[in-house]
Amino acid sequence: MSDEPESRLEVSISPEVEAGQYANFASVWHTPDGFVLDFAVLTRPPGLAVDPTSGQRYMSHPTRIVSRVRIPPAQVFELMKALEQQLTQFENETGRQP
Repeated sequence: MSDEPESRLEVSISPEVEAGQYANFASVWHTPDGFVLDFAVLTRPPGLAVDPTSGQRYMSHPTRIVSRVRIPPAQVFELMKALEQQLTQFENETGRQP
């Protein structure tokens, strides 16, 4: 039995951050030091655009990043587990898949 006291993470959040940010798009990428999660929102409806270099037409989806979160590689596994647990709980509670 260890004499070490139990460790508890006591989390707080400022009122400005508590409401959160709406995002309907996410991008995940990495650097040698960690992973980056960019959360974005579409800023206006998609529209047809033309590439100035090639002249090729494409559908443009204007977006704005509302939050960027950087996490160390070791934390990615914990995040994936937590997302899986919450997704399973959501499906059990609502009877539907997102």
